[in-house]
Amino acid sequence: MIYLDYAATTPMLDVSIEAYGIAAKEVYGNTSSLHDAGGKAAFLLEKSRDAIAEKLGVNRDGVIFTGGGTEGNILAILSLARAGQGKHVITSSAEHTSVHAAMNTLEREGYEITRLPLTEQGTIDVDLLEKTVRPDTVLISIQHVNSEIGSIQPVAEIAKVAQKYNIPYHVDCVQSFCKLDIKSFSKHVDAITVSAHKIGGPKGCGAVYLNPRRRILPLFPGVTHERGLRGGTVDTPAIFAFATSVEHYKYDINKFWKLRYQLKEAIQKTNCYFIESDEAHQLPSIYGLCMKGAEGQYVMLRLNEEGICISTGSACDINSKSGTKAILAMGRSLSEARTFFRISFGMDTTEEEIEQLGNALIKIDQEIKNMK
Repeated sequence: MIYLDYAATTPMLDVSIEAYGIAAKEVYGNTSSLHDAGGKAAFLLEKSRDAIAEKLGVNRDGVIFTGGGTEGNILAILSLARAGQGKHVITSSAEHTSVHAAMNTLEREGYEITRLPLTEQGTIDVDLLEKTVRPDTVLISIQHVNSEIGSIQPVAEIAKVAQKYNIPYHVDCVQSFCKLDIKSFSKHVDAITVSAHKIGGPKGCGAVYLNPRRRILPLFPGVTHERGLRGGTVDTPAIFAFATSVEHYKYDINKFWKLRYQLKEAIQKTNCYFIESDEAHQLPSIYGLCMKGAEGQYVMLRLNEEGICISTGSACDINSKSGTKAILAMGRSLSEARTFFRISFGMDTTEEEIEQLGNALIKIDQEIKNMK
């Protein structure tokens, strides 16, 4: 099997599996207990918090451990928006499903949501964003890297707009954490969401940074864990494994650009084409593609028959019949969106695997042509 769906999830690193096992066996106390077993667990929890905060370049007191990226996004958006004095929120049409879920919740509570489109390059128009700011805008939530096409949003520029009008800014960094430099903007935003399983850590574990200086209305009032923002006994083994992944995960950007060029060269004579941004705004390990004349789901299933695992977009949108949100947000047609499929590389992806992928896509493309 050739696994090329790393944007959906990654295999756990061996060191993270080992770390999880050690913590589960030896550090089993409740971090809130006052005895020595609890103190040992609390120490490991706080060391892990330090590791996440250091990688993000933020105040450790703002790092809250969650059950993953989805929970982190919803917790950050609802907590910040409800703490504001207005009823207007700005986001994009191409955010992760969890962000849209939070926005839909706010709409039911009477908030007005402005969902910005993407440009033809798959990025946000910052001037358009600023024009949508209103006196009652209480939150901006725009991702760092799009999970479907890998476009990199101008977060630093968006942060300047947010600071200009003193609006909290939440950034979904699930796809960019440990891959791109988040420290370049982390001190200028108010909330950041990250997830463990995208970088070789365990599923069901993540973190959200919430600026301690911002007023926050807890989603679950009265809970005691994680600064009263996220209730329940923390999963110390998973958090320790997450911190271990942060310290050991390697993203070789030059390798991924090389593999990207290799695939482009291999399929240049097919009816496949890339949905992408310019190189300055593109994460090279995520590929959005379309094959003329073929549904994206058909390509995915045929590649699966060839022993190659890809996806038709975000795994959280697998039941959607409308195609990828990113393409639609870029102004592409629904029929074109349905031809979309996503390939994403990881640290173990090889040139030989890309050669096999290229050959398989050529084969499928020829099959489609022969059907006509």
